[in-house]
Amino acid sequence: HGLPYKMLVFSFADLLEAKQWALDTQKGRRNLDKWELGKIALKLKPEIEARAKVNQGTRTDLSVKSPKGYAPTDTRKVMAQAVGIGEQVMGRIAQLSEDAPPSLKEALESKKVSINRGWKILKAVQPLPLEEQEAAASEMLLAVREIDQLDAKAERRGKIAALFC
Repeated sequence: HGLPYKMLVFSFADLLEAKQWALDTQKGRRNLDKWELGKIALKLKPEIEARAKVNQGTRTDLSVKSPKGYAPTDTRKVMAQAVGIGEQVMGRIAQLSEDAPPSLKEALESKKVSINRGWKILKAVQPLPLEEQEAAASEMLLAVREIDQLDAKAERRGKIAALFC
């Protein structure tokens, strides 16, 4: 009934700052992989671009000798920093999210393929006509799974052989 409680009130400069705070708070509590972090970063992109547009041309000092405003915002760099992954990985995640055929996106979501391997598959199928990319990606994913299974069998055999040496 009469229990005192405290209510915290936060004040953020903009929506990006609020989302960044929420992300930082949750990131430590969850075991997110780079693909998941990259997808979260992509959700920050509209706010990053909005902030960059607001800052465009804004003076950072009052010196007449230096008419420079804020440096242009590198959206990919800001997104990568926001979630703590590398810029190159962020770029690959962005392109995979946008351009990958459905089977490749599903394989990334279900952790059946790494970002690096997914990127290589995307680069291999992109020169093909759009209507052929899905079938080619599916075939490549099947081949990757078969190779992984063969590697796993060889590794097991190697461990067993090591026990008897």
